[in-house]
Amino acid sequence: MSHNIVSLAPHHLDAVWQIEQHAHAFPWSESLIRQTPSKIAVNLALEVGQQVVGYCYGQLVAGEATLLNIAVAPECQGKGYGKILLDGFIDRLTELGAEEIWLEVRASNSRAYQLYESVGFNEINRRYGYYPTATGREDALIMTYLVL
Repeated sequence: MSHNIVSLAPHHLDAVWQIEQHAHAFPWSESLIRQTPSKIAVNLALEVGQQVVGYCYGQLVAGEATLLNIAVAPECQGKGYGKILLDGFIDRLTELGAEEIWLEVRASNSRAYQLYESVGFNEINRRYGYYPTATGREDALIMTYLVL
């Protein structure tokens, strides 16, 4: 089935909110998901057919981009959609003049870490005890990607 990466629009937000609640143990609040994007926002949806299967929220300021949130619907994971979405995010930022992209990932999220590494992100630092867990806190790994 064909896929399409598009700018996140208001009609996507119900699906995004559903995915957010099911894909993350500690989801963003609904108000953050539905917040009107600022001028620096680079928010995308991945559509397969007419269905939103993933999304990402990012921002770009003076050549430096940050991936703030990315998720694929749990029932659609393991099908390559995360890589398609991440590649689309990188492509869009490249078109917009980004020089580097930053992100943070839970130290325990090895699937995401491997995906980021496979497209060219490199771990450069660690934030100790950054993310909440069911039993306490866990580290965030900071990764960066240099746009060529």
